[in-house]
Amino acid sequence: MTVSDWGDWLPRAVEDADPDTVAVWYLGCNGFVLKGSEGTTLFIDPYVGTGDPPRTVRMVPVPFDPEDVDGADAVLVTHEHVDHVHGPSQAPILERTGATLHAPDDSLDVALTEKDWQSDRDIADDQFDEVAEGDTFEVGEFTVHVEDSYDPDATHPVSYVIEHDAGTFFHGGDTKPSDEFDRIGEAYDIDLGVLAFGAIGNVPDKETGEPVRTRWYCDENEAVKAARDLRFDRFLPSHWDMWKGMTADPKVLYHHARSYEYPREIEIAEIGDRVDL
Repeated sequence: MTVSDWGDWLPRAVEDADPDTVAVWYLGCNGFVLKGSEGTTLFIDPYVGTGDPPRTVRMVPVPFDPEDVDGADAVLVTHEHVDHVHGPSQAPILERTGATLHAPDDSLDVALTEKDWQSDRDIADDQFDEVAEGDTFEVGEFTVHVEDSYDPDATHPVSYVIEHDAGTFFHGGDTKPSDEFDRIGEAYDIDLGVLAFGAIGNVPDKETGEPVRTRWYCDENEAVKAARDLRFDRFLPSHWDMWKGMTADPKVLYHHARSYEYPREIEIAEIGDRVDL
């Protein structure tokens, strides 16, 4: 397992925080930590791997060692790709904290079959919870709604709408614009929403190694369309920092969003940054 570039300061910052509302830390890639005013802590798609060089090369620091995480109530997974469900990143959190992994079926299959999970760790069967679109469950002070996601590269992606007395947070995984987003935008008042944003770049083919034009995330116009349909008050782009050849400049989103009612604000966070609802 990769050693964190930053030591344990980020897990300690989360542990020591006493937010008035909900604090949100960006972990790079598509990972986030949410901590509520009563202390409930959720991890979403935490990933501290380095990819699979030379095809996928990590471009940001490894911000924490999962063995340093002492407090977590749940880990939410959006889909089955390795930078979203990853035993070395997530199994230590489950073992150390007793948190539950909430994930759709194909993501849960990864956790239940790969050796980095239960075969190497003391994790109980009841720490794995299968979720699907339309489900709602409670984690401490948070109410989590499982909603639709449109990621044609994944087999069963979901998004999460996380409600708290202080506001509502949306995480779309690696979704592109979806026909369901207008419905979701009407159903919830989303204060802060996350969408994956990146360049269309050349990525080596898995078998031949030859570069292939690849689009994994929303481009500028797709990101703004999705944020508009979801009616985000604040839009926080993610994933733009992660993979060599797929990085992008999130500041360009200001220009694309300028003429739309939503998103009302674009909030750019770098790895390790905290924002609050």
